[in-house]
Amino acid sequence: MLDEKGEVLGSVDFARRLERWRDTGTREVRFLIGAADGFGDAERAEADLLLSFGRATWPHMLARAMLAEQLFRATAILAGHPYHREG
Repeated sequence: MLDEKGEVLGSVDFARRLERWRDTGTREVRFLIGAADGFGDAERAEADLLLSFGRATWPHMLARAMLAEQLFRATAILAGHPYHREG
């Protein structure tokens, strides 16, 4: 769940989280983008991960693009491609 109160993960940490889910048999991952007022406490409590792209408010289309970029980057990292920001 994308939420301003979530964890701020770097690209490598995000990739490792996806890797852990993959390697432990997680069959499906869904990313939820909240409405203008975000998610309620009950919804947050149900999430496996609260993920934040920072405290700023992002338009839905930009949040989707940022998520897509992080997913692309994570798959590249997990495939063994060098990551220029690592180290």
